[in-house]
Amino acid sequence: MSFIQAVQPPPNINPETAIWLVFYRGQLLVKKTAQHTDIPTWVEIQSSAAQVARQHYLGTQDGQHCYVVELSQIQNIPQTLQFYALRDLLFDLSDEQFALAGVATQVLNWDKNHQYCGRCGTKMDISQGERAKRCPKCRLVNYPRISPAMIVIITRGEEVLLSRSPRFRPGVYSVQAGFVEAGESVEQTVEREVMEEVGLKVKNIRYFGSQQWPFPSSLMLAYTAEYESGELNVNHDELEDGGWYHFSQLPKPPAQKSIAWRMLQWFIQQQQDAARMNKRA
Repeated sequence: MSFIQAVQPPPNINPETAIWLVFYRGQLLVKKTAQHTDIPTWVEIQSSAAQVARQHYLGTQDGQHCYVVELSQIQNIPQTLQFYALRDLLFDLSDEQFALAGVATQVLNWDKNHQYCGRCGTKMDISQGERAKRCPKCRLVNYPRISPAMIVIITRGEEVLLSRSPRFRPGVYSVQAGFVEAGESVEQTVEREVMEEVGLKVKNIRYFGSQQWPFPSSLMLAYTAEYESGELNVNHDELEDGGWYHFSQLPKPPAQKSIAWRMLQWFIQQQQDAARMNKRA
């Protein structure tokens, strides 16, 4: 599936097949069964008497128009639909649905948190033709905020460094991550966060890929790095646990939608390929 951000006004007639991402108190309305989870269309929610606090047209996904709304009150929501926290849907939504829901929640948060100009306090106007708000008084322009963050997989031969945060699901371990601070390059963030969280120095920092991550509005920039020196010293103010794990004996990984999962799969494949090469030699 492909998603096209809105650069044009929404259609005059609301198509019954339009996808509606409906949020209430930070939770997303979905149709969840034992087999799959879907985001409802207009025809499935049009009978609801819920009160809308804000609404935005997002664009199209494979020809279907997409909208996001935040409700101030809920009434007459169909019994087949329920609200869930977006994190709780990581294992249920498809990659395309999760990406769309990520865009939706970031647009809502931007709209809710930037109703007034941060420079002069005037109520902001929605800009026409782009996703932006403009102050009618001082002309300040505000776009949806994206917070850059790094995520890094640290390897030591056949081992990888994994840790768990208190907010993870039980048993789940992942790679190191942290937000970029003012004045830092992403590589400097990698070095600082690794030292702060586990007390290690790393080398050979290389770019791996990126992923939008709507918790709350991050762009995850992924890197690989190799252990250089230091003794593992887990900062328990930030992490519950951490350790080195052989590629054949890894703990429970993060969700498959995450770039952390992709990085771990890459590491496992690298080690398996190396083992096969050694056997042939």
